[in-house]
Amino acid sequence: MACLADQEGPDDVEAPVWSLYIIENRLGHLYTGVTTDVARRFNEHQRGGTRCARALRGKGPLQLRFSCQVGDQGRALSLERRIKKLSRHQRLAIIEKGRLPIE
Repeated sequence: MACLADQEGPDDVEAPVWSLYIIENRLGHLYTGVTTDVARRFNEHQRGGTRCARALRGKGPLQLRFSCQVGDQGRALSLERRIKKLSRHQRLAIIEKGRLPIE
């Protein structure tokens, strides 16, 4: 599962490129999510309002540890599900290497 630099949809219309990200909270817990705009989504989590993931509320400061463009929404959601099933040790290895493991 390599990160994509950029990817276009099958038509001439540009589809949004989805990214997978991993955030670490002050307790050291790792949160994995997907979005089309990592900076915007991270700021929403930082603010802790209604757009913040429940798992991150009140657990700041937060640190964005990893982000990677992965393609379309379906691929992003599939990868998110797979990454969330990994152990903490395996997710830390992804962060250290700076890339997703190859399939």
